[in-house]
Amino acid sequence: MKCYIISFQTSLSDRTGLENTIKSYGTWAKIMPNTWAVVSDKTAKDIRDNILSKLAQGDRLMVIRSGTEAAWSNAEASIDWLKKNL
Repeated sequence: MKCYIISFQTSLSDRTGLENTIKSYGTWAKIMPNTWAVVSDKTAKDIRDNILSKLAQGDRLMVIRSGTEAAWSNAEASIDWLKKNL
């Protein structure tokens, strides 16, 4: 399984469907209001296409496979989750 960083900019006022789609990957963390991490055996393209279906036209989305190094400050996710999965 790989960890992916999902970052988006959306015009949606109700993000329930979007957030439920992200959470459906099972292992997830909300890092910042518009940045999440998920652990999945899917590809970045698969994840992008799945999440894109929940965004409005013109919204922005980026899905990046997490690398080998990370640093953060004041993330919303727990430090333990980030250390284990990123």
